[in-house]
Amino acid sequence: MLAVAAISYASRGINGKPSKNLLYHWSTFGGVLVQYGLFLAIVYAIAGLGRRREQLALRRPLSWGRAAKIGAGIVAGVLVLNAALNPVLHPGREQGLVPSHWEPSHAAAYLANGAVLVVVAPFVEEITFRGLGFSLLRRFGEWPAIVLVGVLFGLAHGLVDGLPLLIAFGAALAYLRSRVDSVYPGMVVHGLFNLGALALAFVH
Repeated sequence: MLAVAAISYASRGINGKPSKNLLYHWSTFGGVLVQYGLFLAIVYAIAGLGRRREQLALRRPLSWGRAAKIGAGIVAGVLVLNAALNPVLHPGREQGLVPSHWEPSHAAAYLANGAVLVVVAPFVEEITFRGLGFSLLRRFGEWPAIVLVGVLFGLAHGLVDGLPLLIAFGAALAYLRSRVDSVYPGMVVHGLFNLGALALAFVH
């Protein structure tokens, strides 16, 4: 993840901020699928055959009710933090999830990219960070693992304005994973978060 972060920030230093209309391009769709495919292959290889479900926390949560309460708190907290940061940093715009304007002619590419971000991204990122990452870092203590997972999650996205929000969101999802012993609730919260950002395009 540190290597991914280094590449992302180096690319940003060379090419500048990401395009605000990334999701209107089919090349984004293909590139993101390849990237997540590589992540998934590496994560599965590291987890090992015999311990995959344990390492990746692919199991039923201890309590869906507890997960729902924590998830609601995460969503509320992220909304408050985003509102506080938005006047200065504009984290949503930097990531390219919210286009500068709606273009119906690019609707198909936008929906395809949206499906990747709502379904594929939460699945891969949760088992990468809150699954394997949290499992490997937990030996240093639960709270250090939560914080480190949040920092790595934020850095891996290669953003500057969005970094504080992503670190907070990543750490909050790691806290959720630690309390319910599963990545499935985090996938749901993560997917809803991305869906909410995508839906802003229709009211932008």
